[in-house]
Amino acid sequence: MSEFELIARYLSRPAAGQRDDVVVGNGDDCAVVAPTPGHQLAVSVDTSIVDVHFPADAPAAAVGHRALAVALSDLAAMGARARWCTVALTLPTPDPEWTAAFADGLGGLADRVGCAWVGGDVTRGALSITVTVQGELPAGTAMLRSGARANDWVAITGYPGRAAAGLARWRRGERELDHPLLEAYLRPTPRLEAGEALRGLATSAIDLSDGLVADLGHVLNASGVGARLDIDALPLATPLRATHDLSHVYELVLHGGDDYELLLTLSESDLGEAQRRLAALHLPLTVIGRVVDGFGIHGLPAALLERGGWDHFTHTAAGSAT
Repeated sequence: MSEFELIARYLSRPAAGQRDDVVVGNGDDCAVVAPTPGHQLAVSVDTSIVDVHFPADAPAAAVGHRALAVALSDLAAMGARARWCTVALTLPTPDPEWTAAFADGLGGLADRVGCAWVGGDVTRGALSITVTVQGELPAGTAMLRSGARANDWVAITGYPGRAAAGLARWRRGERELDHPLLEAYLRPTPRLEAGEALRGLATSAIDLSDGLVADLGHVLNASGVGARLDIDALPLATPLRATHDLSHVYELVLHGGDDYELLLTLSESDLGEAQRRLAALHLPLTVIGRVVDGFGIHGLPAALLERGGWDHFTHTAAGSAT
């Protein structure tokens, strides 16, 4: 099967004519889209490489879902609504069965979140996927990493640590795809609705891709402040408690990465409203600490602060983080 047959059969999804915001979709040299008047574009690109970001034997549909989800998570952290995506797929061989399942996984998530898949490319080489996403938000409303201020609350959505535990289960040979920990790793949920709901309330935000401690550090550095965390306030998912000792659970929650939950700072006056908005989405928002003057993270045992976050040039374990 040629490159063009592969694209036409498995990777082309008609969007032009079905949505007013897609003027030209798949099949031309460029997609042409029509942003909403008065809005700004949020654009992010994310590459997933076999045996670095996902195991080689992961189901193709999960690989597709995951590749888009991790890119969409960046839009969620900015409070943007997902609108369009393009996908560059590198394949070692033109495998129609794998490609069809991959496209179903990626396209299914795109459809569910209202993100039009408007184009892309296919090349030959080691398996990798590069996804570019574009979102919209009202002008001047983007949530940034740099807005945290002393006395803000530090809060997180959901239950971090599950994805890292799921990857560990996969490495042990467990293949129960409906297990909540494996599901969290292979098919993460980008918190797009939560990001939009928190826009105008959060003073800063970031998605949890490299680990809670590392990502909080990015916010603190950008904002020029520190934070004091309460280890007893960390939300611990039931499957983690059931399968790991407490010290290892804390390690997974603080450093596991690949969670794609949102970490936020909020003023005391806005915390209650933020929790109400997320409760309407059936998503918990847990306060885990407070922003303080100064630098660094305080309140955790030293052993839990020593490990750094994910870095592609200092980590070599296959399939372990993004």
